Amino acid sequence: MLIKNEFQVAAPIDKVWQFFGDIPRVAACLPGTELTDDLGNDKYEGKVAVRMGPVRLRFAGKADITERDEAARRIVVNATGAEEKGRGQAALVITATLQQAGRGTRVGVTQDLQLAGAAAQYGRGMISDVTAVLMRDFSANMAARIDAAERGETPAQASTASPAGGFTLGLRAAILALQRVFRRFFLPYRTNPT
Repeated sequence: MLIKNEFQVAAPIDKVWQFFGDIPRVAACLPGTELTDDLGNDKYEGKVAVRMGPVRLRFAGKADITERDEAARRIVVNATGAEEKGRGQAALVITATLQQAGRGTRVGVTQDLQLAGAAAQYGRGMISDVTAVLMRDFSANMAARIDAAERGETPAQASTASPAGGFTLGLRAAILALQRVFRRFFLPYRTNPT
């Protein structure tokens, strides 16, 4: 399943690219993500916890930066993991690209996600909605950390990402789903009355 998200950061592209070079800081911005070990050579072990509907999924696995293109401002990460209770597996290829956008930076994130087991029972819409909420939180956390670094604060002083909470995350994803349904079914009648 291919999921695309885009967001803007008010910092210049060089600062955002420098931030993306520090994978532990990047991971700390994504709710529910924890790096547990730096294996060297751009390889990491970690955990990801997220709630999909009534089920909380906790994956443990590895991430490997397979491409880092300074000129194109593009980074590619391969990640694989297994659900800790043996309820499934996930494989993910994340591609992040940066582009100058006025005085800030536009960040495009493409995720090629393959799920097996319990997580695979959820539809594309729900997974896309949860991902959109996580990307919004990620972008806000990243902007806050870049601003904190500009003020001279250490990463420990900057705010940490909140866990991918069940009720709040589910509620925000449900609101996105309702908005999508509203646009799909009601807006055509508004623009083309019969």
